[in-house]
Amino acid sequence: MCWDFWKSVHMAAKRITILAAFCLCAGCQAIDRRDSSDELHPLAEALPRQTQAEPGAPYAAPNRLQAEPEQRSQFVQPAAHIQPVQPPVSSEPIAPLPAFHADASGENMTLIELEEVALVSNPALAVAQARLDAARGKWVQVGLPPNTVLGYAGQQLGSHGLAEQQGVYVQQELVRGGKLRLNRAVVAREVEQAEQHLAAQQQRVLTDVRLGFYDVLIAQRRIEVTRQLSEIANQGVTTAEALFEAQEVSQVDVMRARIELQTASLLHQNAQNIYTAAWSRLNAVMGGSHLGPTPLIGELEAVVEDLDPDQAIQRLLAESPEMAIVLTEVERARWVIDRAYAEPVPNVDVQAVVQRDNGTGGNNGNLQVSIPIPWLDRNQGGIREAEASLVAAERAVGRLELDLQRRLATVFQQYATARNQFHAYSKQDGILSHSKTALDFVRGGYQAGESSYLDLLTAQRTYSQTNLAYIEALGELWAATVEIEGLLLKNSLTAAE
Repeated sequence: MCWDFWKSVHMAAKRITILAAFCLCAGCQAIDRRDSSDELHPLAEALPRQTQAEPGAPYAAPNRLQAEPEQRSQFVQPAAHIQPVQPPVSSEPIAPLPAFHADASGENMTLIELEEVALVSNPALAVAQARLDAARGKWVQVGLPPNTVLGYAGQQLGSHGLAEQQGVYVQQELVRGGKLRLNRAVVAREVEQAEQHLAAQQQRVLTDVRLGFYDVLIAQRRIEVTRQLSEIANQGVTTAEALFEAQEVSQVDVMRARIELQTASLLHQNAQNIYTAAWSRLNAVMGGSHLGPTPLIGELEAVVEDLDPDQAIQRLLAESPEMAIVLTEVERARWVIDRAYAEPVPNVDVQAVVQRDNGTGGNNGNLQVSIPIPWLDRNQGGIREAEASLVAAERAVGRLELDLQRRLATVFQQYATARNQFHAYSKQDGILSHSKTALDFVRGGYQAGESSYLDLLTAQRTYSQTNLAYIEALGELWAATVEIEGLLLKNSLTAAE
Protein backbone atom coordinates (compact mmCIF):
# COMPACT_ATOMS: atom_id res chain seq x y z
CA MET A 1 0.00 0.00 0.00
CA CYS A 2 2.87 2.39 0.80
CA TRP A 3 4.38 1.77 -2.63
CA ASP A 4 1.07 2.53 -4.34
CA PHE A 5 0.79 5.75 -2.35
CA TRP A 6 4.20 7.07 -3.39
CA LYS A 7 3.60 5.99 -6.97
CA SER A 8 0.45 8.12 -7.03
CA VAL A 9 2.33 11.07 -5.57
CA HIS A 10 5.01 10.67 -8.26
CA MET A 11 2.44 10.69 -11.08
CA ALA A 12 0.72 13.76 -9.61
CA ALA A 13 4.03 15.60 -9.35
CA LYS A 14 4.81 14.74 -12.98
CA ARG A 15 1.51 16.20 -14.15
CA ILE A 16 2.04 19.31 -12.04
CA THR A 17 5.50 19.79 -13.55
CA ILE A 18 4.04 19.72 -17.06
CA LEU A 19 1.35 22.23 -16.08
CA ALA A 20 3.91 24.52 -14.39
CA ALA A 21 6.13 24.50 -17.48
CA PHE A 22 3.19 25.61 -19.62
CA CYS A 23 2.36 28.47 -17.23
CA LEU A 24 5.98 29.55 -17.01
CA CYS A 25 6.17 29.90 -20.76
CA ALA A 26 3.05 32.02 -20.75
CA GLY A 27 4.46 34.17 -17.96
CA CYS A 28 7.77 34.73 -19.72
CA GLN A 29 5.96 36.04 -22.77
CA ALA A 30 4.17 38.57 -20.56
CA ILE A 31 7.32 40.26 -19.22
CA ASP A 32 9.09 41.42 -22.37
CA ARG A 33 11.20 44.39 -21.45
CA ARG A 34 10.39 47.83 -22.71
CA ASP A 35 12.36 49.48 -25.47
CA SER A 36 15.50 51.16 -24.12
CA SER A 37 15.57 53.88 -26.75
CA ASP A 38 13.42 56.32 -24.74
CA GLU A 39 14.58 59.92 -24.88
CA LEU A 40 15.38 61.23 -21.42
CA HIS A 41 16.14 64.61 -19.99
CA PRO A 42 19.92 65.23 -20.10
CA LEU A 43 20.26 65.29 -16.33
CA ALA A 44 18.08 62.22 -15.97
CA GLU A 45 20.08 60.41 -18.68
CA ALA A 46 23.24 60.94 -16.65
CA LEU A 47 21.64 59.35 -13.62
CA PRO A 48 22.70 55.68 -13.57
CA ARG A 49 20.49 52.72 -13.01
CA GLN A 50 20.81 51.54 -9.44
CA THR A 51 21.58 47.89 -8.99
CA GLN A 52 20.96 47.92 -5.28
CA ALA A 53 17.66 46.76 -3.89
CA GLU A 54 18.90 47.13 -0.33
CA PRO A 55 21.42 49.60 1.08
CA GLY A 56 24.61 47.61 1.38
CA ALA A 57 23.24 44.49 -0.36
CA PRO A 58 23.65 43.84 -4.09
CA TYR A 59 20.66 43.25 -6.28
CA ALA A 60 21.27 41.70 -9.70
CA ALA A 61 18.56 43.26 -11.84
CA PRO A 62 18.85 43.97 -15.58
CA ASN A 63 20.03 47.55 -16.11
CA ARG A 64 18.66 49.76 -18.87
CA LEU A 65 20.99 52.72 -18.38
CA GLN A 66 24.49 52.60 -16.96
CA ALA A 67 26.71 55.42 -15.79
CA GLU A 68 29.79 55.84 -13.69
CA PRO A 69 29.33 56.21 -9.90
CA GLU A 70 30.95 59.64 -10.12
CA GLN A 71 28.12 60.80 -12.37
CA ARG A 72 25.52 59.69 -9.89
CA SER A 73 27.22 61.45 -6.99
CA GLN A 74 27.18 64.64 -9.01
CA PHE A 75 23.41 64.76 -9.13
CA VAL A 76 21.79 62.85 -6.31
CA GLN A 77 23.99 63.51 -3.31
CA PRO A 78 22.58 65.92 -0.74
CA ALA A 79 23.92 69.43 -0.52
CA ALA A 80 27.65 69.18 0.08
CA HIS A 81 27.50 71.13 3.32
CA ILE A 82 24.26 69.55 4.60
CA GLN A 83 24.76 65.79 4.67
CA PRO A 84 21.75 63.90 6.09
CA VAL A 85 22.69 61.96 9.17
CA GLN A 86 20.99 59.56 11.55
CA PRO A 87 20.03 61.14 13.86
CA PRO A 88 19.75 64.31 11.78
CA VAL A 89 21.73 66.46 14.18
CA SER A 90 25.43 65.64 14.26
CA SER A 91 27.74 66.42 17.14
CA GLU A 92 29.57 68.99 15.00
CA PRO A 93 27.72 72.19 14.06
CA ILE A 94 27.22 72.77 10.37
CA ALA A 95 29.60 75.47 9.15
CA PRO A 96 28.03 78.90 8.68
CA LEU A 97 28.54 81.19 5.73
CA PRO A 98 32.15 82.29 5.15
CA ALA A 99 31.47 85.91 6.09
CA PHE A 100 29.91 85.18 9.48
CA HIS A 101 32.21 86.49 12.24
CA ALA A 102 30.80 85.66 15.65
CA ASP A 103 32.53 85.00 18.95
CA ALA A 104 30.91 84.16 22.25
CA SER A 105 31.22 86.94 24.81
CA GLY A 106 29.40 86.83 28.11
CA GLU A 107 25.69 86.31 27.64
CA ASN A 108 25.73 87.39 24.02
CA MET A 109 24.78 84.65 21.56
CA THR A 110 26.50 83.71 18.33
CA LEU A 111 25.09 82.38 15.10
CA ILE A 112 26.54 78.91 15.67
CA GLU A 113 24.83 78.69 19.06
CA LEU A 114 21.51 79.63 17.50
CA GLU A 115 21.96 77.02 14.75
CA GLU A 116 22.69 74.30 17.32
CA VAL A 117 19.50 75.13 19.20
CA ALA A 118 17.44 75.12 16.00
CA LEU A 119 18.84 71.80 14.73
CA VAL A 120 17.80 70.19 18.00
CA SER A 121 14.45 71.89 18.56
CA ASN A 122 12.92 72.77 15.19
CA PRO A 123 9.93 70.42 14.71
CA ALA A 124 10.32 70.37 10.92
CA LEU A 125 13.45 68.24 11.30
CA ALA A 126 11.64 65.79 13.58
CA VAL A 127 8.89 65.45 10.96
CA ALA A 128 11.40 64.83 8.17
CA GLN A 129 13.31 62.30 10.29
CA ALA A 130 10.09 60.44 11.14
CA ARG A 131 9.18 60.24 7.45
CA LEU A 132 12.63 58.90 6.68
CA ASP A 133 12.18 56.22 9.37
CA ALA A 134 8.77 55.40 7.89
CA ALA A 135 10.32 54.95 4.44
CA ARG A 136 12.95 52.63 5.88
CA GLY A 137 10.24 50.61 7.58
CA LYS A 138 8.33 50.43 4.29
CA TRP A 139 11.49 49.14 2.58
CA VAL A 140 11.64 46.28 5.07
CA GLN A 141 7.96 45.42 4.70
CA VAL A 142 7.67 45.35 0.91
CA GLY A 143 10.41 42.72 0.61
CA LEU A 144 8.91 40.21 3.02
CA PRO A 145 7.43 37.02 1.51
CA PRO A 146 3.85 35.94 2.26
CA ASN A 147 3.25 34.05 5.47
CA THR A 148 2.84 30.29 5.51
CA VAL A 149 -0.75 29.11 6.06
CA LEU A 150 -1.44 26.23 8.43
CA GLY A 151 -4.95 24.78 8.43
CA TYR A 152 -7.28 21.85 9.04
CA ALA A 153 -8.73 19.66 6.26
CA GLY A 154 -11.68 17.27 6.68
CA GLN A 155 -13.75 15.19 4.25
CA GLN A 156 -16.88 13.04 4.55
CA LEU A 157 -17.46 14.42 8.01
CA GLY A 158 -21.11 13.22 8.01
CA SER A 159 -20.21 9.53 7.89
CA HIS A 160 -20.25 9.17 11.70
CA GLY A 161 -16.53 8.58 11.70
CA LEU A 162 -16.68 5.55 9.37
CA ALA A 163 -15.26 7.17 6.22
CA GLU A 164 -13.93 10.44 7.55
CA GLN A 165 -10.65 11.81 6.32
CA GLN A 166 -9.12 14.40 8.66
CA GLY A 167 -5.74 16.05 8.65
CA VAL A 168 -3.72 19.21 8.43
CA TYR A 169 -2.38 21.17 5.50
CA VAL A 170 0.44 23.63 4.90
CA GLN A 171 0.07 26.26 2.18
CA GLN A 172 2.70 28.64 0.85
CA GLU A 173 2.63 31.21 -1.93
CA LEU A 174 5.94 31.43 -3.81
CA VAL A 175 6.50 34.92 -5.23
CA ARG A 176 8.22 34.81 -8.60
CA GLY A 177 9.61 37.30 -11.08
CA GLY A 178 11.82 39.05 -8.52
CA LYS A 179 8.81 41.06 -7.35
CA LEU A 180 10.00 41.35 -3.77
CA ARG A 181 13.44 42.54 -4.81
CA LEU A 182 11.88 45.00 -7.24
CA ASN A 183 9.57 46.24 -4.49
CA ARG A 184 12.59 47.05 -2.39
CA ALA A 185 14.39 48.62 -5.33
CA VAL A 186 11.43 51.00 -5.77
CA VAL A 187 11.19 51.85 -2.08
CA ALA A 188 14.97 52.26 -1.83
CA ARG A 189 14.56 55.27 -4.09
CA GLU A 190 11.83 56.53 -1.76
CA VAL A 191 14.28 56.20 1.12
CA GLU A 192 16.78 58.28 -0.86
CA GLN A 193 14.10 60.90 -1.46
CA ALA A 194 13.28 60.98 2.25
CA GLU A 195 16.98 61.52 2.98
CA GLN A 196 17.02 64.41 0.53
CA HIS A 197 13.88 65.85 2.12
CA LEU A 198 15.68 65.71 5.46
CA ALA A 199 18.71 67.45 3.93
CA ALA A 200 16.41 70.09 2.45
CA GLN A 201 14.75 70.67 5.79
CA GLN A 202 18.12 71.00 7.50
CA GLN A 203 19.10 73.64 4.97
CA ARG A 204 15.76 75.43 5.39
CA VAL A 205 16.25 75.54 9.15
CA LEU A 206 19.78 76.90 8.80
CA THR A 207 18.65 79.51 6.28
CA ASP A 208 15.79 80.57 8.53
CA VAL A 209 18.13 80.87 11.51
CA ARG A 210 20.58 82.94 9.49
CA LEU A 211 17.83 85.15 8.15
CA GLY A 212 16.50 85.62 11.67
CA PHE A 213 20.00 86.24 13.00
CA TYR A 214 20.60 89.11 10.59
CA ASP A 215 17.06 90.34 11.06
CA VAL A 216 17.80 90.76 14.77
CA LEU A 217 21.21 92.33 14.07
CA ILE A 218 19.57 94.84 11.73
CA ALA A 219 16.95 95.55 14.39
CA GLN A 220 19.72 96.13 16.94
CA ARG A 221 21.43 98.54 14.56
CA ARG A 222 18.13 100.32 13.91
CA ILE A 223 17.70 100.88 17.65
CA GLU A 224 21.20 102.34 17.88
CA VAL A 225 20.64 104.67 14.91
CA THR A 226 17.24 105.89 16.09
CA ARG A 227 18.72 106.53 19.53
CA GLN A 228 21.40 108.67 17.90
CA LEU A 229 18.75 110.46 15.89
CA SER A 230 16.83 111.14 19.11
CA GLU A 231 19.97 112.56 20.70
CA ILE A 232 20.58 114.79 17.67
CA ALA A 233 16.95 115.98 17.77
CA ASN A 234 17.26 116.61 21.51
CA GLN A 235 20.35 118.71 20.91
CA GLY A 236 18.38 120.61 18.28
CA VAL A 237 15.66 121.39 20.85
CA THR A 238 18.25 122.57 23.37
CA THR A 239 19.92 124.78 20.78
CA ALA A 240 16.59 126.19 19.55
CA GLU A 241 15.48 127.03 23.10
CA ALA A 242 18.78 128.73 23.86
CA LEU A 243 18.60 130.79 20.68
CA PHE A 244 14.96 131.64 21.42
CA GLU A 245 15.94 132.96 24.85
CA ALA A 246 18.61 135.05 23.13
CA GLN A 247 15.85 136.27 20.78
CA GLU A 248 17.74 135.01 17.76
CA VAL A 249 15.00 132.60 16.57
CA SER A 250 11.23 132.55 16.82
CA GLN A 251 8.91 130.32 18.80
CA VAL A 252 8.13 128.48 15.55
CA ASP A 253 11.70 127.15 15.41
CA VAL A 254 11.35 125.79 18.94
CA MET A 255 8.09 124.05 18.04
CA ARG A 256 9.64 122.57 14.92
CA ALA A 257 12.57 121.26 16.98
CA ARG A 258 10.21 119.62 19.47
CA ILE A 259 8.20 118.02 16.63
CA GLU A 260 11.43 116.64 15.21
CA LEU A 261 12.34 115.22 18.64
CA GLN A 262 8.92 113.57 18.95
CA THR A 263 9.29 112.08 15.48
CA ALA A 264 12.73 110.70 16.34
CA SER A 265 11.39 109.26 19.62
CA LEU A 266 8.58 107.55 17.71
CA LEU A 267 11.11 106.02 15.31
CA HIS A 268 13.06 104.73 18.30
CA GLN A 269 9.95 103.14 19.83
CA ASN A 270 9.07 101.54 16.51
CA ALA A 271 12.62 100.19 16.24
CA GLN A 272 12.22 98.53 19.64
CA ASN A 273 8.97 96.91 18.47
CA ILE A 274 10.70 95.67 15.32
CA TYR A 275 13.48 94.20 17.48
CA THR A 276 10.98 92.36 19.68
CA ALA A 277 9.16 90.94 16.64
CA ALA A 278 12.45 89.83 15.08
CA TRP A 279 13.35 87.91 18.22
CA SER A 280 9.90 86.30 18.28
CA ARG A 281 10.37 85.05 14.70
CA LEU A 282 13.84 83.75 15.51
CA ASN A 283 12.49 81.96 18.59
CA ALA A 284 9.85 80.25 16.47
CA VAL A 285 12.49 78.94 14.03
CA MET A 286 14.48 77.62 16.98
CA GLY A 287 11.52 75.51 18.06
CA GLY A 288 9.91 77.92 20.51
CA SER A 289 12.96 78.00 22.78
CA HIS A 290 11.57 81.16 24.45
CA LEU A 291 14.95 82.84 24.55
CA GLY A 292 14.64 86.37 25.76
CA PRO A 293 15.92 89.23 23.62
CA THR A 294 19.68 88.83 23.92
CA PRO A 295 22.35 90.89 22.14
CA LEU A 296 23.78 88.98 19.19
CA ILE A 297 27.40 89.05 18.09
CA GLY A 298 27.95 89.66 14.38
CA GLU A 299 29.53 92.02 11.87
CA LEU A 300 26.95 93.46 9.54
CA GLU A 301 29.49 95.22 7.34
CA ALA A 302 31.53 92.02 6.81
CA VAL A 303 29.52 91.07 3.71
CA VAL A 304 30.59 88.23 1.45
CA GLU A 305 32.44 88.91 -1.75
CA ASP A 306 30.41 89.70 -4.83
CA LEU A 307 28.50 86.62 -5.95
CA ASP A 308 28.55 85.45 -9.54
CA PRO A 309 25.13 84.52 -11.00
CA ASP A 310 26.55 81.79 -13.27
CA GLN A 311 28.37 80.11 -10.40
CA ALA A 312 25.27 80.45 -8.24
CA ILE A 313 23.02 78.60 -10.71
CA GLN A 314 25.64 75.89 -11.32
CA ARG A 315 25.99 75.29 -7.60
CA LEU A 316 22.22 75.31 -7.22
CA LEU A 317 21.71 72.63 -9.89
CA ALA A 318 24.58 70.49 -8.55
CA GLU A 319 23.90 70.67 -4.79
CA SER A 320 20.21 71.43 -4.35
CA PRO A 321 18.31 68.68 -2.51
CA GLU A 322 15.28 69.71 -4.55
CA MET A 323 17.09 68.68 -7.73
CA ALA A 324 18.29 65.47 -6.12
CA ILE A 325 14.71 64.61 -5.17
CA VAL A 326 13.34 64.92 -8.72
CA LEU A 327 16.31 63.04 -10.19
CA THR A 328 15.76 60.25 -7.70
CA GLU A 329 12.09 60.22 -8.72
CA VAL A 330 13.22 59.53 -12.30
CA GLU A 331 15.21 56.53 -11.08
CA ARG A 332 12.29 55.37 -8.96
CA ALA A 333 9.97 55.60 -11.99
CA ARG A 334 12.31 53.33 -13.94
CA TRP A 335 12.17 50.72 -11.21
CA VAL A 336 8.38 51.03 -11.12
CA ILE A 337 8.34 50.12 -14.81
CA ASP A 338 10.44 47.03 -14.12
CA ARG A 339 8.04 46.14 -11.32
CA ALA A 340 5.05 46.60 -13.64
CA TYR A 341 6.58 44.23 -16.20
CA ALA A 342 7.22 41.66 -13.48
CA GLU A 343 3.64 41.78 -12.19
CA PRO A 344 2.21 39.26 -14.74
CA VAL A 345 4.78 36.63 -13.78
CA PRO A 346 2.56 34.11 -11.99
CA ASN A 347 3.17 33.24 -8.37
CA VAL A 348 3.05 29.58 -7.39
CA ASP A 349 0.66 28.46 -4.68
CA VAL A 350 1.67 25.14 -3.10
CA GLN A 351 -0.51 23.20 -0.66
CA ALA A 352 0.45 19.94 1.04
CA VAL A 353 -2.16 17.89 2.98
CA VAL A 354 -1.63 14.92 5.31
CA GLN A 355 -4.82 13.04 6.33
CA ARG A 356 -5.97 10.05 8.34
CA ASP A 357 -8.50 7.91 6.46
CA ASN A 358 -10.86 6.17 8.90
CA GLY A 359 -12.40 4.14 6.06
CA THR A 360 -9.17 2.33 5.22
CA GLY A 361 -7.47 2.79 8.52
CA GLY A 362 -4.43 4.33 6.80
CA ASN A 363 -2.84 7.66 6.06
CA ASN A 364 -2.76 9.55 2.78
CA GLY A 365 -1.39 12.79 1.44
CA ASN A 366 -2.36 15.44 -1.09
CA LEU A 367 -0.18 17.87 -3.00
CA GLN A 368 -1.84 20.79 -4.79
CA VAL A 369 0.02 23.34 -6.94
CA SER A 370 -1.80 26.22 -8.65
CA ILE A 371 -0.41 28.81 -11.05
CA PRO A 372 -2.55 31.52 -12.69
CA ILE A 373 -2.20 31.83 -16.46
CA PRO A 374 -1.50 35.46 -17.46
CA TRP A 375 -3.34 35.50 -20.77
CA LEU A 376 -6.16 37.95 -19.95
CA ASP A 377 -4.52 40.27 -17.41
CA ARG A 378 -0.91 40.98 -18.33
CA ASN A 379 -0.87 44.25 -16.35
CA GLN A 380 -1.20 46.21 -19.57
CA GLY A 381 -2.72 49.23 -17.85
CA GLY A 382 -0.19 49.18 -15.02
CA ILE A 383 2.69 49.18 -17.50
CA ARG A 384 1.24 52.14 -19.40
CA GLU A 385 0.71 54.00 -16.14
CA ALA A 386 4.31 53.35 -15.05
CA GLU A 387 5.75 54.47 -18.40
CA ALA A 388 3.67 57.65 -18.31
CA SER A 389 4.89 58.32 -14.76
CA LEU A 390 8.48 58.06 -16.00
CA VAL A 391 7.79 60.69 -18.67
CA ALA A 392 6.26 62.96 -16.03
CA ALA A 393 9.26 62.47 -13.74
CA GLU A 394 11.69 63.31 -16.54
CA ARG A 395 9.78 66.45 -17.44
CA ALA A 396 9.70 67.47 -13.79
CA VAL A 397 13.50 67.72 -13.86
CA GLY A 398 13.37 70.33 -16.61
CA ARG A 399 10.54 72.16 -14.88
CA LEU A 400 12.54 72.39 -11.65
CA GLU A 401 15.61 73.65 -13.52
CA LEU A 402 13.59 76.52 -14.96
CA ASP A 403 11.92 77.20 -11.62
CA LEU A 404 15.29 77.39 -9.85
CA GLN A 405 16.56 79.79 -12.51
CA ARG A 406 13.45 81.94 -12.11
CA ARG A 407 13.69 82.02 -8.32
CA LEU A 408 17.41 82.72 -8.40
CA ALA A 409 16.88 85.59 -10.85
CA THR A 410 14.47 87.27 -8.45
CA VAL A 411 16.71 86.84 -5.41
CA PHE A 412 19.82 87.81 -7.34
CA GLN A 413 18.16 91.02 -8.48
CA GLN A 414 17.49 91.87 -4.83
CA TYR A 415 21.09 91.00 -4.00
CA ALA A 416 22.57 93.14 -6.80
CA THR A 417 20.37 96.13 -5.95
CA ALA A 418 21.16 95.92 -2.23
CA ARG A 419 24.87 95.47 -2.95
CA ASN A 420 24.92 98.62 -5.09
CA GLN A 421 23.12 100.55 -2.37
CA PHE A 422 25.51 99.22 0.28
CA HIS A 423 28.57 100.35 -1.66
CA ALA A 424 27.01 103.73 -2.50
CA TYR A 425 26.20 104.43 1.15
CA SER A 426 29.25 102.95 2.87
CA LYS A 427 32.27 103.99 0.79
CA GLN A 428 34.55 106.70 2.14
CA ASP A 429 33.03 109.49 0.05
CA GLY A 430 29.58 107.89 -0.04
CA ILE A 431 26.13 109.07 0.89
CA LEU A 432 26.53 108.43 4.64
CA SER A 433 29.73 110.42 4.82
CA HIS A 434 28.32 113.33 2.88
CA SER A 435 25.08 113.46 4.90
CA LYS A 436 27.05 113.50 8.18
CA THR A 437 29.35 116.26 6.89
CA ALA A 438 26.40 118.31 5.72
CA LEU A 439 24.64 117.93 9.10
CA ASP A 440 27.73 119.04 11.04
CA PHE A 441 28.21 122.04 8.73
CA VAL A 442 24.59 123.21 8.95
CA ARG A 443 24.43 122.62 12.73
CA GLY A 444 27.51 124.80 13.24
CA GLY A 445 26.04 127.47 11.02
CA TYR A 446 22.73 127.36 12.90
CA GLN A 447 24.44 127.73 16.27
CA ALA A 448 26.36 130.70 14.88
CA GLY A 449 23.19 132.22 13.51
CA GLU A 450 24.33 131.80 9.92
CA SER A 451 21.75 129.15 8.88
CA SER A 452 18.02 128.94 9.36
CA TYR A 453 16.30 126.21 11.31
CA LEU A 454 14.72 124.96 8.12
CA ASP A 455 18.23 124.27 6.83
CA LEU A 456 19.07 122.40 10.03
CA LEU A 457 15.79 120.50 9.91
CA THR A 458 16.41 119.47 6.30
CA ALA A 459 19.96 118.32 7.13
CA GLN A 460 18.74 116.28 10.13
CA ARG A 461 16.00 114.58 8.14
CA THR A 462 18.41 113.81 5.31
CA TYR A 463 20.86 112.28 7.77
CA SER A 464 18.06 110.30 9.44
CA GLN A 465 16.62 108.98 6.18
CA THR A 466 20.09 108.15 4.84
CA ASN A 467 21.01 106.07 7.90
CA LEU A 468 17.70 104.22 7.93
CA ALA A 469 17.93 103.56 4.18
CA TYR A 470 21.47 102.22 4.67
CA ILE A 471 20.24 99.85 7.36
CA GLU A 472 17.42 98.62 5.11
CA ALA A 473 19.87 98.06 2.24
CA LEU A 474 22.21 96.17 4.55
CA GLY A 475 19.35 93.96 5.74
CA GLU A 476 18.22 93.22 2.18
CA LEU A 477 21.80 92.44 1.16
CA TRP A 478 22.22 89.89 3.94
CA ALA A 479 18.78 88.38 3.33
CA ALA A 480 19.52 87.83 -0.36
CA THR A 481 23.03 86.54 0.35
CA VAL A 482 21.82 84.04 2.94
CA GLU A 483 19.06 82.82 0.64
CA ILE A 484 21.45 82.31 -2.29
CA GLU A 485 24.02 80.55 -0.11
CA GLY A 486 21.18 78.46 1.34
CA LEU A 487 20.20 77.10 -2.10
CA LEU A 488 16.94 79.10 -2.04
CA LEU A 489 15.63 76.86 0.74
CA LYS A 490 13.82 78.66 3.56
CA ASN A 491 10.49 78.73 5.46
CA SER A 492 11.15 75.51 7.35
CA LEU A 493 7.94 75.81 9.36
CA THR A 494 5.62 76.29 6.37
CA ALA A 495 7.31 74.57 3.42
CA ALA A 496 5.30 71.61 2.08
CA GLU A 497 7.17 68.35 1.62
